[in-house]
Amino acid sequence: MRAHMTRFLALLAICGVLALAVLVSDQYLPSLPQQPQRLPAAVVTLGDSTLSGEGGGQYEAGTNGEAGNWCHRSPAAPVHQLRLPPEVTAINLACSGARAGLVGSGGSPEHAEGSQAAQLAELTERFRITDVVVQVGANDDPGFTDAVNRCVEAWATRAPGGCSEQLRDDWPRRVEAMRPKVVSALRDVRAVLDRAGYTPAAYSLVVQSYASPVGPDVNPRLNNLAGCPFQPEDLRWIRDTGVPELSRGLRAAADEVGARFLDLSRAGRGHEACTAPGSAPPGSPADVGDEWFTRLTVDWESLRDDRRAPHAMQESFHANPAGHAALAGCLGDFLAGEAHRATCLESDGALRAIPLREP
Repeated sequence: MRAHMTRFLALLAICGVLALAVLVSDQYLPSLPQQPQRLPAAVVTLGDSTLSGEGGGQYEAGTNGEAGNWCHRSPAAPVHQLRLPPEVTAINLACSGARAGLVGSGGSPEHAEGSQAAQLAELTERFRITDVVVQVGANDDPGFTDAVNRCVEAWATRAPGGCSEQLRDDWPRRVEAMRPKVVSALRDVRAVLDRAGYTPAAYSLVVQSYASPVGPDVNPRLNNLAGCPFQPEDLRWIRDTGVPELSRGLRAAADEVGARFLDLSRAGRGHEACTAPGSAPPGSPADVGDEWFTRLTVDWESLRDDRRAPHAMQESFHANPAGHAALAGCLGDFLAGEAHRATCLESDGALRAIPLREP
């Protein structure tokens, strides 16, 4: 009798442990000194200029060159244009020019702010993180900004074959070299939340790719230093090859860490820089029409200051406020849905997150 009772009590204890495991498997771990579910909710963005709000203007004090900080965080940034409940806080840690290492825990000693993952760790003490959106990689091995600069140089020198001939063969290698760096940064983000007591199912980790800021349908009057100085074959390569290949590399990185993935590679179609019909006077607000990306942009005032001059064209070929709003609409659509992967496509005048078929 005693043996039967002992086995019964042992079975009861095991069932209790299993029940507890089921209870916490999708939730925040109960052993935290301050349980996350009791904290106010927040959505956080990490990464580079595409999420910092570069091109949106009105940059936050302290991020517009002060003490060497050029993060250029704008109130027009996508996270600030999401339609969130009033009790959810939007937090932007993205920084213009950031590479994957800066997003990860390693950071960069010479950077004004340091690791974004470390900043995220500090936020977990004050907020319950529901969503983390990461957009990074273009500034690593692909060197997207440098590639665009090479294309402008090819236009200026009328180089045969343009920049695309120079980049075509090397671009896949660059994207592949970028992928493990992005994976490392994403794992650092996961580790931060693991240490704070989150399980992977307790929050959404989203990786975004990039939209092409230019395309082959440039208005001829703007195919110059007043707007988009690129050769036609280079515009086509950027939109149809360079950006999609970069997107595929980021999708592979997202898959490796089990993150959700939002493909922006076709998000800007028909709204690229310099595609306005040109009926309005050049330089007027109406001149840009429904373009979502800035043209070649020069901050002439900054050129007079040796410290700011290197950043005088930093806003060029980034989303403008209308573009950030459009991209935010698609991101919000994706966050509200359950699809693991989606692509941003225009539908009825707005960008929608269209689910992608799983392989």
